[in-house]
Amino acid sequence: MAQEPARAPTVIDLVEESAQRLSEAGVAFGHGTANAFDEAAWLVLWRLRLPLDDLDGAAAREVSPGSTAQVRALIDERIASRKPAAYLTREAWLQGVPFYVDERAIVPRSFIAELLADGSIDHWLGEHTRRVLDLCTGNGSLAVLAAMAWPEVQVDAADLSPEALEVAAINITRHQLDARVTLKTSDGLAALPGPYDLIVCNPPYVNAQSMAALPAEYLAEPEMALSGNLHGGSDGMDFIRQLLRDAPSRMSERAVLVLEIGNERENFEAAFPTLEAIWLDTSAGEDAVLLLTREALLP
Repeated sequence: MAQEPARAPTVIDLVEESAQRLSEAGVAFGHGTANAFDEAAWLVLWRLRLPLDDLDGAAAREVSPGSTAQVRALIDERIASRKPAAYLTREAWLQGVPFYVDERAIVPRSFIAELLADGSIDHWLGEHTRRVLDLCTGNGSLAVLAAMAWPEVQVDAADLSPEALEVAAINITRHQLDARVTLKTSDGLAALPGPYDLIVCNPPYVNAQSMAALPAEYLAEPEMALSGNLHGGSDGMDFIRQLLRDAPSRMSERAVLVLEIGNERENFEAAFPTLEAIWLDTSAGEDAVLLLTREALLP
């Protein structure tokens, strides 16, 4: 009696198989997804050139042997290389907006993006808000989102890394913002005289102990975009100390600085015990992003 041919796997079959493989391999997440299933869905749908936001609609679709092999090869690469998925797909998303990314820049995942999109900081802005700086711009995502949020502003996107700025240029052009977003090479605020009405900054802030414990996926990113200890400190605040010293002279009278510090609130408050910071609510809670007025930064 002839044996029936094996059923072709469906999209959801491949997602579940891939999720199990990623989980068993112990890969680390946090570059756009938080768990094995979501990462598997992203990689499978991307490899099959299917919409990334419609797994339900594609779940029952059968996948050809050739495409199945391509999916499995991509999962092999994710496990073997330990690179973030965004470096394999060359794309990351923030607030529903797609951005190109590669190893020249950190994978964008700033919580400041939420605040730009939902209007949480609009209370501190107004007609006077005309010049915006995205410091440590990386691939340019926050600069692009700021320009999208406030069509009347001009944005400077600054970074010390020429390589990161090459990636940012791709995204600024992709979103047709070359006339409103200007790239600047600067070590902190050194080459940025301002004055700015709003500064947003997702700087390097990871403390030395945390840097030593980072999974391989994070070590695949540029160290200078992560480590806040490159000037000899250990609490992750090296860059931020200089930033807060320099910022008032680059800020207009009513300007504010929105600063992301991830999991470093304890180290931040130890380094700046008298600073009057306003902690902002994001999906990470109220410990990851803070707002500082120019007045609060003055000595």
